[in-house]
Amino acid sequence: MLFHALYDSTAVDVYTAQFVFDIEGPVNAAVLHAAVRGLLRRHANLRVGFLHEGLDEPVQAVAADVAPDFEELDLSAGEEGPRARQLAAFLAADRTRRFDLSQPPLLRFTLIRMGHHQYRLVMTNHHILLDGWSMPLLVRDLFELYARGGDDSAMPRVAPYRNYLAWLASQDRTAAADSWRTALAGVAEPTLLSGAGPASAASGELPEQVVMSLGEATTARLRDTARQHRLTLNTLVQGAWGVLLHHLTGQNDVLFGTTVSGRPPEIVGIESMVGLFINTIPVRIGIRRDDTLAALLNRAQEEQTRLLGCQHVGLTEIRSLTGLDELFDTLAVFENYPMDAAALRQAQEGLPGLRITGFHGTDAAHYPLTLTIAPGDDLRITFGHRTTAFGRQAVEVMAERLRLLLEAFATDLERRVSDLPVLLDGERERLLGQGLGGDLGVDVSGASLPELFAARVEAHPDAVAVSGATGSLTYGELDQISGELAACLAGHGVRTEDGVGILLTRAPSIVTASLAAVRASAMYVPLDQQWPTQRLHQTADVAGLRALIVDEATSTHPWVAEMRAKLPVLIVDTMGHPTDGTP
Repeated sequence: MLFHALYDSTAVDVYTAQFVFDIEGPVNAAVLHAAVRGLLRRHANLRVGFLHEGLDEPVQAVAADVAPDFEELDLSAGEEGPRARQLAAFLAADRTRRFDLSQPPLLRFTLIRMGHHQYRLVMTNHHILLDGWSMPLLVRDLFELYARGGDDSAMPRVAPYRNYLAWLASQDRTAAADSWRTALAGVAEPTLLSGAGPASAASGELPEQVVMSLGEATTARLRDTARQHRLTLNTLVQGAWGVLLHHLTGQNDVLFGTTVSGRPPEIVGIESMVGLFINTIPVRIGIRRDDTLAALLNRAQEEQTRLLGCQHVGLTEIRSLTGLDELFDTLAVFENYPMDAAALRQAQEGLPGLRITGFHGTDAAHYPLTLTIAPGDDLRITFGHRTTAFGRQAVEVMAERLRLLLEAFATDLERRVSDLPVLLDGERERLLGQGLGGDLGVDVSGASLPELFAARVEAHPDAVAVSGATGSLTYGELDQISGELAACLAGHGVRTEDGVGILLTRAPSIVTASLAAVRASAMYVPLDQQWPTQRLHQTADVAGLRALIVDEATSTHPWVAEMRAKLPVLIVDTMGHPTDGTP
């Protein structure tokens, strides 16, 4: 988190979290200010700054005393509509206002008056200071201090955060590293759904959200199934996500991240400590298509159980054990510390004349895609996605595919992985080419693509057939160039029904190459340079590639370099003219 905060100090820091409480009653701002001061006095780790300049390693420096960052804002005047817009504008600005991590406190409060006895209390902090589990504890302390006028002398002493740090320093890191080395043995490549890894996400981009609710009936069945098989609900959801990653990436060995609470039960008072304890660790799901779901899930749960004592090891250290720069670019986080109605009721007990009527919070991570799983009667999964990596429609489709899998998991864990549904309504029919005549009004009365193309060339040779940023081709030109390329393929030994891989950047050459393969009586196989190397190899093997068409940009891809020793590689320009690889 410190790295991401320092990486681009001018961008929005995605690890700035914001929580808003709706309060009814006569709030005394001076007493609330005193309560915030008492909160900082009570918890030493709320007074830390993070120093790094001139140091070999960053340190947390604890200030003896810190003045609260507490402001008041009055939005009570005027009509309700303008007041709501002013509130929204303030929250947006506050959410993106950065903290200087070297200057405590990394926590600020704003009391906003919205009307007579109507308030919003905005608490904003940097995630490096607090985790989600700490929020109900912190709020409970804040309102108890408010009830006591800011005096904490009669409140129970808190277990100091330094006890956790001492425990962390005492762990056998060599043994823990060995456990992770064994757990990740054989991992050959990362699982990158976005194609480029976490580092590709813009540091200043706040994610958008797609929310998928499973429904109460399916959630109940999923819980019952988990209970019957002695599995956790978390294991079922993680297993479903692992299976979906397998389908989306083509990898049989998939990785994604999860965030663990990091609160070891052997530390006295750990459940009431306020601070940052969480850690992000890898989850590895090995897909064997003949496995039953029960076998896959039991194997995954047993592996995670073996690693329970090693969850404190940092992700950077874990990653270094594999020799890979990245392991994953998606997270699946099971939320087990919600700030729910019960937590709010407990927080406001004894609060004189005040009532908390609502709450909402926002936080994020730097990964391109984060799944936050909120348990309850209706299991809800929030897909936080960066728009530079995933469009909203793509994420919505992903969410629906995950819903299909979870419904299957809830029904029968004895079915095989290879039998699971991943296609949405109508997709199978479209993929199989059914219903073309009825849906698109096309007469496909037995004519082949080369025959249809030849008829179009004869009828309209000068009409534009394909166009792109680099230019356009008429039907006559497309006929000539695709014919030359088809002859080139034939000269390299491409025969009927052989596979021709097409790895091209977006340009008219994609159409030319596809048509050339068909005219050579072969089949064209579209490839994507963002696919993992393992998926490219698997596709080449399954399709039986006998030649590969690339352009200048894709010809430098490492996979292409490997394939040159196995089959002919033809380089074409943006229109599809062969520039290299002619026989």
